[in-house]
Amino acid sequence: MSALMSVNVGKATATEHSEVAVTGIDKRPVEGPVRLDVPVEGSGVAGDDVCDLRNHGGPDQAVYAFAWEDLSSWSDRIAAEVRPGVFGENLTTVGIDVTGAVIGERWRVGGALLEVSVPRIPCRTFAGFLGERGWIKRFTEDARPGAYLRVIEPGEVRVGDTVEIVRRPAHGVDIGTVFRALTREPELLPKLVDIEELPEETRNKARRRTGMAVDVDLASGPDAVPDRLRDAD
Repeated sequence: MSALMSVNVGKATATEHSEVAVTGIDKRPVEGPVRLDVPVEGSGVAGDDVCDLRNHGGPDQAVYAFAWEDLSSWSDRIAAEVRPGVFGENLTTVGIDVTGAVIGERWRVGGALLEVSVPRIPCRTFAGFLGERGWIKRFTEDARPGAYLRVIEPGEVRVGDTVEIVRRPAHGVDIGTVFRALTREPELLPKLVDIEELPEETRNKARRRTGMAVDVDLASGPDAVPDRLRDAD
């Protein structure tokens, strides 16, 4: 049975590893129901802090899920205690293949309906929090990045809630494929450009890297291009 092993939230703490000098990556399990909602910015999880609003949070990154099966595989490979929330995930799942989740796949979890959006790309805040040498490379090579989720229907979730897949798009492009395309296997990028359920900035990044036209009015000047679509990504 697929279910929630843990629901985790983080509070802003100081860090030298983020350009905004604070981070909410240190998620901790909480008891009782937690409301998931559609954020304009920041986290979609009640009580959860997202500090770097330029790069994290918002509707396409409202909730972050990571499989316990994938998380626990690091227990003998990193110095940090492997526990729910240590990778900054809001939902630690059991019994569901998060890497194999299809983009646009919908999960009914407790009172909420969630949609698989895009994989997590590791950053220096993540590496700095864990204190692991070469962490970004190691995490990328492992290629089990967890999934960001949109909140389609707000509602409450709690530990033990089942995770039911209620919709799976036929295109078959999953979290693992998107992650590999954006990191180590650029030959996969053409698979991303027509996936409507991917964030538009991800599709535009795939177009740009494959030499396809990007549907952005560059005549309006650089401010017309969102930060996460610029070449310094």
